[in-house]
Amino acid sequence: MIVADMSDPVLDAPDAHHLETVLRLRPGEPVGVTDGRGGYARCVYAGRGAVRVDGPVSRQQERRPRLTVGFAPVKGDRPEWAVQKLTELGVDRIVAFDSARCVVRWHDTRADRHLERLRRVARSALMQSRQCWLPDIEIAPAWRTLLAGSGPCEVALAQPGAPGMSSKVCTVLVGPEGGWSDDELCDAPTTVGLGAAVLRTETAAVAAGVILAALRAGLVAPAAAG
Repeated sequence: MIVADMSDPVLDAPDAHHLETVLRLRPGEPVGVTDGRGGYARCVYAGRGAVRVDGPVSRQQERRPRLTVGFAPVKGDRPEWAVQKLTELGVDRIVAFDSARCVVRWHDTRADRHLERLRRVARSALMQSRQCWLPDIEIAPAWRTLLAGSGPCEVALAQPGAPGMSSKVCTVLVGPEGGWSDDELCDAPTTVGLGAAVLRTETAAVAAGVILAALRAGLVAPAAAG
């Protein structure tokens, strides 16, 4: 469960309902709570949708480097699926952005509604995967705005046929189903490949998250410099 105050955890109504009505917890059963910013505490269910701290509050260090995956929005519930999986993978920042060939554009009066929905999905995925760092969820007017403030980490556009991921890349941006425009590819700091197949936008976003997270954890070796 995610709470605002770790010392005095108060669940919001949907979480309280989930514990009491869906999970049917009994008083005294264990519940973990986090503030979504690295804090974690073991609690016990106190009944009527309430929990009580039953141990010290621990803190996880922020993961480094911070990983970002951005993607052009697509129709249906596929963006929610991508955000769910990227949260489970431990991606720190997830951004939906406009691109030249986007069919779906979220920068209108519906942007706030889309953003709220994606944040709810990320929140639920964080609790399900029992993690302590809630990703930042954003909607950007264009992918080029994500180049600012990237620091020493490289920002790469996912492109079929490009080289594999290097250890310098910590932000991968996935274009729309129509692909990047020629101008966008000319402006790209670098490009990276995600395999031999041409992937759907949401699949490519998750593939990028898997590779970035595996590199950070030292589970795979970065691509050799070409």
